Amino acid sequence: MKLSLCRNLLPVLLLPLLLLISEAGAKPNVILIYADDLGAGLLGCYGQKLIKTPHIDKLASEGMRFSNAHGCMYCAPARASLLTGLHDAHKGAWAITRGGLIPRLDAGTIGQEEIDKSLAKAIPAKPNEIFLPQLFQKAGYKTAQFGKLDWGFLTTHARLKRHGWDHYLGYMDHARAHGFYPTYLWLDGEKLPLPGNTHHNAGKTKESYGPEQTKIRRDRTGKETYSQNVFIEHILKFIEENHDSPFFIYHSTQIPHGPVDIPEVHPDFVDHPELSDVEEEYASMVKMLDDHVGLIMSKLEELDLDEKTLVLFTSDNGHEVYYFVPKGPARKREYHGELDVFRGSMDLAGTKWSNWQGGIRTPLIARWPGKIAPNTTTPHLTAVYDYLPTFAELVGQSVPNGKDGISFLPALLGERQKKHDYIVIANALITDRWKYVVHKKTKYLFDLHNDPGERTNVASEYPEKFSELERLFEKEKGSPRRDL
Repeated sequence: MKLSLCRNLLPVLLLPLLLLISEAGAKPNVILIYADDLGAGLLGCYGQKLIKTPHIDKLASEGMRFSNAHGCMYCAPARASLLTGLHDAHKGAWAITRGGLIPRLDAGTIGQEEIDKSLAKAIPAKPNEIFLPQLFQKAGYKTAQFGKLDWGFLTTHARLKRHGWDHYLGYMDHARAHGFYPTYLWLDGEKLPLPGNTHHNAGKTKESYGPEQTKIRRDRTGKETYSQNVFIEHILKFIEENHDSPFFIYHSTQIPHGPVDIPEVHPDFVDHPELSDVEEEYASMVKMLDDHVGLIMSKLEELDLDEKTLVLFTSDNGHEVYYFVPKGPARKREYHGELDVFRGSMDLAGTKWSNWQGGIRTPLIARWPGKIAPNTTTPHLTAVYDYLPTFAELVGQSVPNGKDGISFLPALLGERQKKHDYIVIANALITDRWKYVVHKKTKYLFDLHNDPGERTNVASEYPEKFSELERLFEKEKGSPRRDL
């Protein structure tokens, strides 16, 4: 990735930043809350009106909110990009494994050999490959992951350990994670049975919504222990048990990914005059996520870790609409949330599974008292592959050569910040102002400053800019990895 400042200047530019961090004494704890399919528009601090999210909003009022952060178009590449520090347009950057096999194995319809055969097709980590949690391990941190493990759709204990996780609890099969009542979760290589859960498919319901489906969703038969409640219980326990040494927690949530399902409707939404049954339940999932953020923050305060911990909240991709069946328009550039009562995509084009802004723009909030100025915002352009260099700089580790990201730690701390010339996400290349996209063989250019909803293709009006970005995109698309 081309940088706007010469790398030779980095030691000079970073010296005041490193001195500022060192003044804190002990290394800060880091908690990264990585919501699933959460459009920024679902949060009060980004404009949501129907769902109150006071705990996440408090992170923003006490820290920094980004207005130009990006994930990927769906979950697996976003999580892989996060953990590797690479954009997802490289040729053979990583392997995305097949999901849905673990429920079939548990039900006895396939054998272990089919699991092994599927995993054998995946590209293993190279001996010299460095992953995000390994940087924390090298800096003396205890690393822990809770939720949807690794990047999907299927992982193993051996891979989790190879990637740098000291401790984990969650789903090794991301398709199984579409249900919230599994018979067990994986805890450090062993099965952790969940009381009262009897469904091999984790109680997954259909993504169709009406009175009959409402009865099915709300039927608790064989659905006693909700997985998200298990995650927060173990997160709080981990913080307590490791409060006297630096830790890195990565909470890759299931919610509010669908199908919509929640133990009970939150009191805020019972018989809500503007919401259907399923919309009440979906809003309750977002509300639970906010409540769990509040529990984490309360635990930090209780243990006097509040000012010693950097907390970041973001999402893997843009908004998805699980509470109605749009039959097509949600993926299209012409769709700007007209059918969405929550306006989760903030009127941007498209949703998840697309490279339109509604599918890749994410929330990003960071809080670190005494280091990040409260109630600040930044338009700094970020990609999901920026987390690896950001955390490396934070904990004093070298960024492995050939990674694509740029640390945004200077922006967090109010220091001079290097900027991306561009970021790359699948079939799109984005600058501070311009966006080049290839969609179904058509090439587009958008002026995001004047047209954030990507309504008008201006390729013919700005031919030189179009050609410039086209050349850059063709250089990146299908390029080999530079870090191995």
